[in-house]
Amino acid sequence: MDIKSAGSRPSEPGSPDYFTGKVRLDPVIATPDPARLRGATVTFEPGARTAWHTHPLGQTLIIVSGKGLAQTKDGPVTPLHPGDVVWFAPGEKHWHGAAPDCAMTHIALQEALDGKAVDWMEHVTDAEYTAQT
Repeated sequence: MDIKSAGSRPSEPGSPDYFTGKVRLDPVIATPDPARLRGATVTFEPGARTAWHTHPLGQTLIIVSGKGLAQTKDGPVTPLHPGDVVWFAPGEKHWHGAAPDCAMTHIALQEALDGKAVDWMEHVTDAEYTAQT
């Protein structure tokens, strides 16, 4: 058994290589091999978002607070609310983040394949982000 006490691990800012705007990541879980689960609580300030990305084994988001947005490639920008659970299939290109006027926090869970849990791509443009339909 391995217990990580609340507050015992530092928060990290989201890298500008992978995020637009102010983002904070708080570690939740990183299981040792042979397990593959990775997870973090991610807080996005209003307007902040991920870059486009995929996950080799998919990703689950649990929306904890605020208002968010998510989009898959060629899909509509979709609103997210507390209690929503989002599943992105393996290899599905997508982004997610806060609404323009409200912060959003979610728990992100994904499994690593050969040690890699995410493949980062280009940044979401302002036009893509504001194309709420």
